[in-house]
Amino acid sequence: MFNLSHARVCVALLLSQLFMAEEGKSLQMRSSLSGSKYRKALKISSGHDLFTERSNAFGGIMQASLRRDFWKHAVNLSSIVSVVALCPAGASAKRVNPSKRVGGLPNIIYSVCRILDELQRDLMQERWDLVENYPARLRSYVPIFTAYTDAVFPSDTRADKSYRVALRYEVGRMFSSVGRLSKAVEQRALDDAYVAYSDVTVHFDRYLYAGNLYTYEQPQPIKSTEALYNDVKDSQLIYSNPYADPAEVRDLIVLCRGPDLGKTGILIGIYRDNSDTCVVKLDKLRYNYVIREIRVVPRLWAAKRIGEQDPDEVFLIPRKVRKKAIV
Repeated sequence: MFNLSHARVCVALLLSQLFMAEEGKSLQMRSSLSGSKYRKALKISSGHDLFTERSNAFGGIMQASLRRDFWKHAVNLSSIVSVVALCPAGASAKRVNPSKRVGGLPNIIYSVCRILDELQRDLMQERWDLVENYPARLRSYVPIFTAYTDAVFPSDTRADKSYRVALRYEVGRMFSSVGRLSKAVEQRALDDAYVAYSDVTVHFDRYLYAGNLYTYEQPQPIKSTEALYNDVKDSQLIYSNPYADPAEVRDLIVLCRGPDLGKTGILIGIYRDNSDTCVVKLDKLRYNYVIREIRVVPRLWAAKRIGEQDPDEVFLIPRKVRKKAIV
């Protein structure tokens, strides 16, 4: 009878064979490869609460360099684990095409990105009459998130269970924030609405990461952009002093410190809980991308851009005007 350690070794060997077949080259097996490494955390954007550390425990099977191959092997891997660890000799597992299980659910989830952009536009323009309609629109997506979570990670393996717990947690936190947004809108409390909206985007961004829904991934992801600025003097970077003139909500910013040094975006929320952190919505890497990454960073890392700047792209989204019915 196979135990868990045997299953881990078999999974590592099978992964190696799968990768060799696809890439056309061999991968050297390392004796240190164990199940614990497969459960390393996906790099989820740093949070304003303690869940950032907890969510690392829900990491998944792939590190960042292997994440691009996840969908090709995750379903087969879950079947293999169940066969090696639980099934009797001679049993076989049915291979399932993940695209058939997921269907068009990812595209529906991506449409939430557009809704959140429109919500940001209307909230920052204080169109309360429009903002009050968004909570109900967002809540209508709860069955979609549930269906996607259950379809992608359906098995009883430890990895799938961990993913389901992580994704359901993020959905719960996201819609808890939607509830706080609804209350803030009723009270016309702009600062509270900004914070609630920021929390919605943070937890939605984490859902995308944990659910492997990001639409772009570099073959060798850059862990930090700071090295790109080693030969650049601080005087060459033009931005307002974050100590003397800190950025506020709606300000266009550039990250002047940290692993995302040099990236630009807009500040969408400031936490007033003595954490001295803020939420930044980064600009798209390409114009045709749907997703905009979210970062929770120390406020002093987000420096206000100065000089003539184009407005954030959400303000360029045309607002649909409903035609009044003719009586």
